[in-house]
Amino acid sequence: MGKITVTKLGKAYKKYPTRWARLAEWVLPGNKVRHALTWVLQDINFTVSPGEAVGIVGMNGAGKSTLLKMITGTTLPTTGSVEITGRVAALLELGMGFHPDFTGRQNVFMAGQLLGLTVEDIARLMPEIEAFAEIGEYIDQPVRMYSSGMQMRLAFSVATAQRPDVLIVDEALSVGDAYFQHKSFDRIRKYRDQGTTLLLVSHDKGSIQAICDRAILLNSGKLVMQGEPEAVMDFYNAMLADRENHKVEQKVMDDGKVQTLSGTGEARVEDIALLNKKGERIEVVDVGEPVSILIKVRVNADIPKLVLGYGIKDRLGQVMFGTNTYLTEQVLENVKAGGSCNFEIKFPANLGPGNYSVQTALTSSDTHLENNYEWRDLALLFSVVNTTKQIFVGCNWLPSNIVIKNK
Repeated sequence: MGKITVTKLGKAYKKYPTRWARLAEWVLPGNKVRHALTWVLQDINFTVSPGEAVGIVGMNGAGKSTLLKMITGTTLPTTGSVEITGRVAALLELGMGFHPDFTGRQNVFMAGQLLGLTVEDIARLMPEIEAFAEIGEYIDQPVRMYSSGMQMRLAFSVATAQRPDVLIVDEALSVGDAYFQHKSFDRIRKYRDQGTTLLLVSHDKGSIQAICDRAILLNSGKLVMQGEPEAVMDFYNAMLADRENHKVEQKVMDDGKVQTLSGTGEARVEDIALLNKKGERIEVVDVGEPVSILIKVRVNADIPKLVLGYGIKDRLGQVMFGTNTYLTEQVLENVKAGGSCNFEIKFPANLGPGNYSVQTALTSSDTHLENNYEWRDLALLFSVVNTTKQIFVGCNWLPSNIVIKNK
């Protein structure tokens, strides 16, 4: 089984004031340094244990792709080291290793050998590679004729034709169509269940939280946070709205979960409760039971527009449903400091049995990126049980009527 150990890893590029300074450093005697170092990554330390799935997230320019290139050996680090055990398959830049003038089939043989497969192995796996890629007769056409999606299909098919000990995937999957993305992630999940160590870079919050055991957040070339995917993604979401006077806080709750709270504080959720139809506070609801969420908001500054948003998340942190009062055309205008607003959200708890949480957002529009007064994850926790409905699977209760006509 594969293991990845990253120790004090750093990458810097030389920056010269002029092109002549570069030449002078090369040819003039004295070994005078005429460049400055621009650090892309600094002091990165983490370990991915055998069979573990780890997601790497961060804004554009955070150093994610550079980190993966150093881990896979396509870029040399300036400082530190990387140790990997087991056979590695990596899908980084789109079409990386493909020659545009060779056919897809020829490129499969070349790319497969780079991954450590023998010619005999590739020939044996070729029918499966063709079937999974689903590019038809294009397999015998030059790669320069392929669309970006076709290149990605073939590259992923080759990289995962045989289960690797370590699978490293960058954002390349994002160029594919929805069908192939779903198909690819099914294969990734299967390999992970069979013991493959996974390192995944993605902006897709759902993918990270559904597949990964742990997440790592990079920002400005440094490792900012690592931990449970939901907590890391919540912190990342708060960073996206970073503004002047904007604070990001995290605290460990009684159940061990990490709550993220961010915003300017111009408005805050003062109280939140889940109520049954009698108006009683509850923590456990039955599938389909009519309930309401009562949210009391304290306003600490004059606000031209106030919008409440909320989302119901499952135990993995994936949003089951979310909306806000901007979308429902219920924006509050010219709200004065010192006042309070009560919001009552009524709905049937048509959710599958399990544990859920509610996140809240106080903003001025349909997004918290413009004015984030407060974003509160894990604002409310509750459980859903099934005592009155037929047994079903899934995350939603969808009452249905099955009609059978026997001719």
